[in-house]
Amino acid sequence: MSANVEQSNSGLDIVKWVIAIALLAGAVVANNMFEQESVLIRAVGVVAAVIIAAFFAATTTKGKTFIGFAKESNKEVRKVIWPTRQEATQTTLIIFAATVVIAILLYFLDMGLRWLVSALTGVGI
Repeated sequence: MSANVEQSNSGLDIVKWVIAIALLAGAVVANNMFEQESVLIRAVGVVAAVIIAAFFAATTTKGKTFIGFAKESNKEVRKVIWPTRQEATQTTLIIFAATVVIAILLYFLDMGLRWLVSALTGVGI
């Protein structure tokens, strides 16, 4: 049954998407055509066009799905236990120290391989 509902709404959804895209394109064109006007007026016009386009896009099936996803994501972000400042600082310092150690090891590995190639080939690098 939901497939029938999606089929009947898909034509209307396409119209809504076309309107939303046309509004955004119109905002870009109008912003360029009226560049002699005040930046404030053009900015208000562009923001209004974006809000209206977002309204049209939000009323489509994909738009409703996106809004539901955003709400669920917001709920999940609230559930996360974020690290304290001290934990974040300690983790950053550990990562920095590990990076320095690995860099030093790679430097000596490179020097050793360079010496080995130089000894085997007789070509000084």
